[in-house]
Amino acid sequence: MASLTHLDASGAARMVDVSDKETTAREALAEGHVAMAPETLDLILSGNAKKGDVLGVARIAGIMAAKRTHDLIPLCHPLMLTKVEVEITPDAALPGLRVIARVRTAGQTGVEMEALTAVSVACLTIYDMAKAADRAMRIEGVRLLEKSGGRSGRFVAEA
Repeated sequence: MASLTHLDASGAARMVDVSDKETTAREALAEGHVAMAPETLDLILSGNAKKGDVLGVARIAGIMAAKRTHDLIPLCHPLMLTKVEVEITPDAALPGLRVIARVRTAGQTGVEMEALTAVSVACLTIYDMAKAADRAMRIEGVRLLEKSGGRSGRFVAEA
C-alpha cells in the first residue's frame, strides 16, 4: 500500500515538495451527476428556472472552481492551468444532469483535484439554482475517471 504523501514522518500534514519533479503534460477527467425529478430537468432545459441559465452558470462556476482549487483545498499547489472544460449533459435515465470536467496543465504535479473540484462546484451550482423547484435533488458519483502525466503515469477508472 502506498504511503500518504501529504504526511511527514511524524504524521503531520505538509505540502508536498515538487521542486525536483519533472515538468510534464498533465490531464485529468472527472465526472459526477445531479439526480432530480423529471419536472426539474424539464424546467432547467426549458430555460425557465427562476435563477436563470442553470447550465451556463454551472459551467462557468466549474471552470472558476478549477482555477481556485488551491484556495479551497489546503495542501494543493497553485497551478497554471492551460485548459478547463466543463460539459453538462441531460440524462433522462437518471433523470438529471451529468457533469464532466477535463483539466490540463504542463507542470510538476497533477490536476486531479482541479477536475474533481470543477465537477463538484458545477453540481453544487445546479443544486443551488434549482433547489426552489426540487430540494430532493442528489449529487452523486463524483469521481476521477482518468489521469495522465507524471511519475505515476496513466490511471483509468473501472467502468
